Amino acid sequence: MADDNNPQMNGADTTQEAPRGLQIKRIYLKDLSFETPMGVEAFNRAWKPKIDQELNVQVNNLDESHYEVVLLMTITATMEDKVVFLVEVKQAGLFNIQGLDKAQLSQVINTTCPQILFPYTREVIDSTLSRGAFPPLMLPPINFDAVFAQAVQQVKKKGESTDAPATDA
Repeated sequence: MADDNNPQMNGADTTQEAPRGLQIKRIYLKDLSFETPMGVEAFNRAWKPKIDQELNVQVNNLDESHYEVVLLMTITATMEDKVVFLVEVKQAGLFNIQGLDKAQLSQVINTTCPQILFPYTREVIDSTLSRGAFPPLMLPPINFDAVFAQAVQQVKKKGESTDAPATDA
C-alpha cells in the first residue's frame, strides 16, 4: 500500500530528470612514440639525466554527451644537452558525461577525466622505458584540480590585461 502514495510509481509525475554523471566507455592508447637519439652511448654514461615533462589535454566532442579526452604527455631526458630519450604518449578515454552545466562539464573534462587517464599514461611510459633498457621514471601524481585552477587564473589575467587598455581610453 505504501507504493500507492508514490507519485512516480503510479504515473502521476511524468517529468523525468535527465541522467547526470560520468561514465567511462573505453580507455585506450591512441598514440605512442619512443626515440633514443643517443643510442648505445646513453648506456655508457653515469645515469643522471635531466627530465622534462610536458602535459596537455585535448577534448573532442563526439556528440551531445560523448567526449574523447586525450591526455598528452611528453617526457624528455637529457644529459649534457643531448637527448637521451623522448617518450610521447596520447592516452585517450571515451566518456559519457550528462546533466552537467557548462562550468561543471569543463571541470570534469579537465580534471576528472585526466585523473582517470594518468595512471594508464604512467604505466605506458614506465613499460616503454623498461623495454628500451632504461630505468622507470616513477612519475609523481599530478593534481589536475590545481593545474586547471592555475589555467583558469591565467586566462582571467590575460582577459584583464587586454581589457585594461580599452577601459583607460
